[in-house]
Amino acid sequence: MNSLLFKLRNKVRVQKNNLIDISKKSRVRNCDISIKGKNNRLTIEDGVNIKGSIIEINGDDCSITFGKNSVIGENCYFSSREKDISITIGKNSMFSRNIKIMTSDGHDIIHDSKRINQAKSITIGEHVWLADSVTILKGCSVGNGSVVGINSLVTRNIGSNKVAAGVPAVEIKDNINWDEELTF
Repeated sequence: MNSLLFKLRNKVRVQKNNLIDISKKSRVRNCDISIKGKNNRLTIEDGVNIKGSIIEINGDDCSITFGKNSVIGENCYFSSREKDISITIGKNSMFSRNIKIMTSDGHDIIHDSKRINQAKSITIGEHVWLADSVTILKGCSVGNGSVVGINSLVTRNIGSNKVAAGVPAVEIKDNINWDEELTF
């Protein structure tokens, strides 16, 4: 991607010793990208389309990867924080609007002088569809080919080829697949 055009279309703040790797065959526009700390990496692979989202990495050795041909709707929020933490999104995934994916609670919770809420990585498989306003919390994964319903809160792992919905999200159908084309 043309570096100047990328910076003109997006608000980008990246501290030194971090890397942004954006394919020339992707579209990133009207995004707010912030990378703080060191040895962090944002990877946006071929064919990815992201518009109007917030992407933040804050820590050391953290990463966010958007897999090939994924589509990310407006007003989504991706946050990878702390140390050695990642968000990985598989290829051909489709996210609606208002998605939140967060690897951290944002503040420490202390019990008996020990922190009890460490950050945890998140993995979204290939060909996953997240409907409008889904939130995925730290340590969760969504398996290949799955769908998560509108306004769902993912607090535990969702298997492959499942439909999950609710607060908290539970698997309600299995052995499914989906296609972004509507048939009549």
